Amino acid sequence: MSHVPSRVLVTGAAGRLGSAVLRVLAAQGVAVVGLDRVDPGGVETFFTGSAADVDLVAEAMVGVDAVIHLAAIPRPTLGAPEEVFITNTSTTFVVLDQAARAGVRRAVIASSLSITGLPFSPKPAVPDYVPVDEAMPLQIADPYALSKQADEATAAMVVRRDGMAVVALRFPMLGEPEFLVEEAVVHREDPGSRVNSLWGYLDMRDAAMACWLGVTADVSGAHALYVAAPDTISPYPTADLVARYLPGVPVRAPLPGRSVPIDTSAATALLGFTAAHHFEITPAELT
Repeated sequence: MSHVPSRVLVTGAAGRLGSAVLRVLAAQGVAVVGLDRVDPGGVETFFTGSAADVDLVAEAMVGVDAVIHLAAIPRPTLGAPEEVFITNTSTTFVVLDQAARAGVRRAVIASSLSITGLPFSPKPAVPDYVPVDEAMPLQIADPYALSKQADEATAAMVVRRDGMAVVALRFPMLGEPEFLVEEAVVHREDPGSRVNSLWGYLDMRDAAMACWLGVTADVSGAHALYVAAPDTISPYPTADLVARYLPGVPVRAPLPGRSVPIDTSAATALLGFTAAHHFEITPAELT
């Protein structure tokens, strides 16, 4: 049986995904508390500051019954290695720890496909197999991927300690339709340039809906789930891409057409998530 929260705290609320989540929550008629370093306006209750500020987060948590934690440095290139790791892990610990102390029972945190170690690896790396799934061993070699591993471990800790339910969504590249058109051009002209991201993507609207499902679906415990659109952002057949750019990598399931080499069946089974917005590539869009 699903649970609909009455008041949700969204950290990173001023970001691209945070803004999309706010729109989903507004459409659901749910009261929202926002927290970010910059107030974008339009949110009745907003706390301006860092999600690592214990006192600020504790204040923002009053009356909240679910949390969607998105605040993070989203790439390892956007800060010194120690800054990326410390910022991301400290905010996640503070938010989940304070949520548990406030009696919040449901949380979603933003993890990433980057936890595989592939997208930002400082040296050549390939998946153990495709489609990748939650059972595949991680190959972490950068501070951002390491921070996501620590975030998921923090989620597991509060679940064991406090009995919360926490869903970590392993997002691929996220984007609005206009951004995806630009990315499709890159993929057409240099199909191997995004091999480390497995050519995956997710429309920002679907990413926001996945967050909503994460706090409303009938789940317990800690879960890390890959989410992605069912097709790739590349105009080329996936089987051909894998054969050319991931030679020798075992293919465990058929990859017909442009099907993404990321197994999202766990998210479908647990949350009922399927992407509603598919990027249909047409010649006109790629000229």
